[in-house]
Amino acid sequence: MDKISKVHFIGIGGIGMSACAKLMKVLKKEVTGSDVYPSEITEELEKMGVKIFRGHSFEQVPDDVDLVIYSSAVPEDNEERKKARELRVTELSYFEFLGVYSRDKFTIAVSGTHGKSTTTAMLGKILVDAGLDPTVIVGSKLKSFEHGNFRFGKSKYLVVEACEYKANFLHLDPNILIITNIEAEHLDYYKSLEDVVAAFQRLADKLPQDGTLVYNADDLASVEMIEPRTETLSYSLEKEATFEAKNVKQEPGKQCFDVLKDGEGYLAEVNLAVPGKFNIYNALSAISAADRLGAKPEDIKKSIQG
Repeated sequence: MDKISKVHFIGIGGIGMSACAKLMKVLKKEVTGSDVYPSEITEELEKMGVKIFRGHSFEQVPDDVDLVIYSSAVPEDNEERKKARELRVTELSYFEFLGVYSRDKFTIAVSGTHGKSTTTAMLGKILVDAGLDPTVIVGSKLKSFEHGNFRFGKSKYLVVEACEYKANFLHLDPNILIITNIEAEHLDYYKSLEDVVAAFQRLADKLPQDGTLVYNADDLASVEMIEPRTETLSYSLEKEATFEAKNVKQEPGKQCFDVLKDGEGYLAEVNLAVPGKFNIYNALSAISAADRLGAKPEDIKKSIQG
């Protein structure tokens, strides 16, 4: 990244693309971009000093650009992608760029059919509150992050959503992998649930020997089909696991539960200000990864409740 000074984003208004544009801006790069429609996101980028063009055209790509990053929705015959090839500059998809950027980081990848954004947000916030100063790229906006869907940290930690569509998450090389759940989705690309699971298995296989797989012990596909080859941390509401939620109580506007670790008391009376059993699962996955990274239980609880 040190040799890159000018970056152009095609489809800059997407939630992930805009986060990467903010990252490049924080890294003192000159950033331009294009999108078909203006939005709150593009307005926010313009306030950060990003020059944004409406629509796509050949001349919008600067002649002296060093890197072009494009959304997966942008086809190969897009005029700006043609310009990039004519200039013979490096052209990366959003997911390819994430893979390149994450190589020098300790990457925590949050994958799964559902719950990725919520879990990424929860984990990112916990690590910030625990003083681990991560960089976070998330598919939603957090009030506690200055840039909403992006936070720049000075530590080695990178927390990022890992999207399974077209197996894009295989561009990442995670150190910790969270799998929230696996279902038969994106069947326009995958042939079956088994095909989806195989993609998750390939991602899990990319974990290093000292890596960690965090998975939902109540999710049948994850338990029966994924074969972990590294350290594993499991979480559950229904059975024995590394981290278990117990004494769950639904209350107006919140839910309360205790957390056990290896069968012993870990967190008592965690108050979660979002409804739904699925959000307890999301919280457990974030708690599991945060504990693995050395966050203190009291910091985890305070952050989850904040």
